[in-house]
Amino acid sequence: MTEERIVSPDMTDDKEAVLERSLRPRTLAQYIGQDKVKEELTIYIQAAKNREEALDHVLLYGPPGLGKTTMAMVIANEMDVDIRTTSGPAIEKPGDLVAILNELQPGSVLFIDEIHRLPRVAEEMLYSAMEDFFVDIIIGQGPTAHPVHFPLPPFTLVGATTRAGMLSAPLRDRFGIISHMEYYREEDLQEIVLRSADIFQTDIVTEGALEIARRSRGTPRIANRLLKRVRDFAQVQADGVIDQRIADKALALLQVDHAGLDYVDQKLIRTMIELYGGGPVGLSTLSANISEETETVEDMYEPYLIQKGFLKRTPRGRIATALAYEHFGYPYQS
Repeated sequence: MTEERIVSPDMTDDKEAVLERSLRPRTLAQYIGQDKVKEELTIYIQAAKNREEALDHVLLYGPPGLGKTTMAMVIANEMDVDIRTTSGPAIEKPGDLVAILNELQPGSVLFIDEIHRLPRVAEEMLYSAMEDFFVDIIIGQGPTAHPVHFPLPPFTLVGATTRAGMLSAPLRDRFGIISHMEYYREEDLQEIVLRSADIFQTDIVTEGALEIARRSRGTPRIANRLLKRVRDFAQVQADGVIDQRIADKALALLQVDHAGLDYVDQKLIRTMIELYGGGPVGLSTLSANISEETETVEDMYEPYLIQKGFLKRTPRGRIATALAYEHFGYPYQS
């Protein structure tokens, strides 16, 4: 059993969930970062409201922790409609989906997280629901079974996925708006940290917020989590004020380095260099060495390491770059 990562964007508990809801922006104006996505959605939402129509279906994709759920809630708030939330794994059979669709009002937003994990039979039912706003269901069994045409009000489906490539073409093609959520810039994360510190009623200086932002892997959820841990450190071992020195000391204790790499990232890169000469090394071999599932390595660790230039994917396997050698102090040989 692996230890939980302080920089994992998927760690949540009930108390954290309540706290994160208080940190969520409610409008596009309050939403920090993702400027391209916001600019496009502002136009689409205003146009839909002018026509008094439901917004076209929206697909949000990108790494975890970048605010896809928050963006779905913002869309509902901007459209001034209610929102129903569920996830792909929670819909086990067509009846589960019908029950959710039955509760929708005209213009409602239905948010399905991890939509790539929808069962195939439920996905196929969504085709007619998204395109023509009806579903056909079978009532009864055996000789008494008969189809029922079930009309739906116009609604907006907002799907979120970390693996857009796993969506079937028929489902993907039914989304009129497809937006890529990208890693956040340091200045945007710094603004998010300062805003969150204000909500937490925590004293923080600009340099301290920047240090936390720099090590947050471009992810707001991680930035807020690191802020909470640094706040604890500042309250116990300092005067409660988070400056650059306190942030650096606390994050070093958490084993999060200046590039935002935690102990798992460091172990992954060091394993590649020390055991496999920097690669190429297969994903399954690498996963076994660091005791993680291949899907976890591929979805959670690799995107950031690739984006930072520490790792390359090749047809022969993963390769540690010259930058990775330099970062960890190893002599590099091409």
